[in-house]
Amino acid sequence: MRTLVAALLFSTAVGSALGQARHFTADDLPKIVRLADPQISPDGKTIAVVVARANMKEDRWDSEIDFVDVATKKLTVMTHDRQGVGSPRWSPTGDRLAYVAQDSNKKGQIYLLPMSGGDSVELTHGKTTVTGMTWRPDGTALAYTAADEEAEKKDEAKFDDAFEVGNNDFLQRSGSVPVHLWLVTTASGEMRRLTSGIWSVPNHLPGSSPKIAFTPDGGSILFERADTPHTGDSATARLTVLAVASGEMYPLTKAAVEETNLVLSPDGSKVAYLSLREGKRGNDTSLLVAPVAGGPGVDVAFSLDRSLSGGEWLPDGGSLLVEAPDHTKNALWIQTLGGKASRLELGGLNPAAMTVGKHGEMAFTATTGDRPAELYYAARAVDAPVQMTHLQTVTDGLALGKSETVYWKVDSFDESGVLTYPPDYVAGKKYAMVLYIHGGPKSASMETFTPAAQILAGKGWLVFEPNYRGSDSDGNAYESSIVHDAGVGPGRDVMGGVKMLEARGIVDEKRIAVSGWSYGGYMTSWLIGNYPEVWKAAVAGAPVTDLAEEYTLSDVMWLSKDIFGPSPYVAENLKLYAAESPITYASKMKTPTLILCDVGDYRVPITQAYKLYHALKDNGVPVKFVAYPVMGHSPADPIRARDVWRRWTAWLEPYLSDGSVE
Repeated sequence: MRTLVAALLFSTAVGSALGQARHFTADDLPKIVRLADPQISPDGKTIAVVVARANMKEDRWDSEIDFVDVATKKLTVMTHDRQGVGSPRWSPTGDRLAYVAQDSNKKGQIYLLPMSGGDSVELTHGKTTVTGMTWRPDGTALAYTAADEEAEKKDEAKFDDAFEVGNNDFLQRSGSVPVHLWLVTTASGEMRRLTSGIWSVPNHLPGSSPKIAFTPDGGSILFERADTPHTGDSATARLTVLAVASGEMYPLTKAAVEETNLVLSPDGSKVAYLSLREGKRGNDTSLLVAPVAGGPGVDVAFSLDRSLSGGEWLPDGGSLLVEAPDHTKNALWIQTLGGKASRLELGGLNPAAMTVGKHGEMAFTATTGDRPAELYYAARAVDAPVQMTHLQTVTDGLALGKSETVYWKVDSFDESGVLTYPPDYVAGKKYAMVLYIHGGPKSASMETFTPAAQILAGKGWLVFEPNYRGSDSDGNAYESSIVHDAGVGPGRDVMGGVKMLEARGIVDEKRIAVSGWSYGGYMTSWLIGNYPEVWKAAVAGAPVTDLAEEYTLSDVMWLSKDIFGPSPYVAENLKLYAAESPITYASKMKTPTLILCDVGDYRVPITQAYKLYHALKDNGVPVKFVAYPVMGHSPADPIRARDVWRRWTAWLEPYLSDGSVE
């Protein structure tokens, strides 16, 4: 045995010495540390951040709140032995930190952690989970949101459980419960309901974290109000003002489209929020600012022409730090109320989850080309960011694939995508290529550390991540061009990128695979039905195959309206939905395909995966359909998430090998 161990160690040492470094694989996914929701203390000295690690024994992600000292970068774990920890929020004076964690009944409650020392104290004791919260400016209370408690039934009434169906997903097994506003005092823990009714704070699946804000005097609360608690009605969300004492409410802007992600200005006179450019469905998400006293919002980021994902006020009250994808990089800008936007120089950082402190400090998480997300900080937004954490060790010593942005042109569009080379790439050699198509479609592929791309590249394949019309990274004209053109135009975009790479002479045209999840699964299904001669193999994850069915059964039926307009059941619209549905072209599909989906997928019902499976099987096409017995749009637990990528690569390997199967 000792001889065998010594031989193995010698073999490993020799391999390392020869530069045969290990590649990134699916087995490395659970080793990635997750960082989220950084919050800067009022005195600017400490950053609270949520850190989560995989617990493989229990197959879950265990989270904690860590404090990072700005001066020393020292990290201190502040929460211990609690589940579901998240949403850290500093009190106005910084003497306490509120956060959400599960109680003994696994319901999310608000806990208070005193900075003077001592353990956290459970503040709320509700029977449903807290979904969002904010401090009252004087620090004596917090406003929070939570779903209403369902009425307790006894005897025969327990079986009287029929419910009225609305714009909710087909998996619903009981009536939708409204989410309302509550107030809890920090001294006594007294909880008081502030709102009630059949309307609701928007109830997005898999669970929203709505933004709410007090006015400076603590007399009013700004929040988002939707017509019903049905997820399909979340697009009816509008900014609303609640007078705490009287309970009176009024709409802030009277807009015709949804308003989200509100952020109050430092002086409390204005509110910034996200809404659709020019108030038109299918357009970019832009940043609007409205007076808290009431009145229409003004699009201050119109000239920036990017689909914004968030904004935070800077202390001057005349500008905001905003975040948006820009071609193949996520970027931060300083956006003035006058319309001028200045992009920040972040080097190779790809930022997310940013926040601004009371004195203009900035903190955000960001990935780089060879590292998952770490925490970064700058004393001023214009300063060079400083790395504050060094939690990611998963890529240490690994050989990673190099990524670069590639460009091509289709129709009138200048398009971009990301190409990742195998770690051991040799110039002049042709390689098998895998397309990994992003979901959304309002999303974008980024030139940064992407686990999926590294897993595929680690197998020795080129990995192409094309952005296509409908992506939110290249301006409103590009994003909105998907309206009434869900498949044909985006299909041309993807194929234009493939032809561009083939022209480089680096792609083995006989070994190309296509894959993606969600809308990426839609594009995969579309491409194997419309360009069947191109693909050697395919992986379709949570694939949208029937657009009318997606409209009918999904939790986001309004997204179909964004692309197609009216319902498929009005006038002749069903023909348009059918023409853009991949299942319409099932008889043309010839590509061996792996299908993956959750049984409890509310976003893309598994029924659509069944359609693709039977269509391929009945036409004699090699197909395997694997379902995960969990809720959600994709497996969220570490073990099943790892299994997705083990199966993904295992399916492609025999088709993309040099001696690939026919």
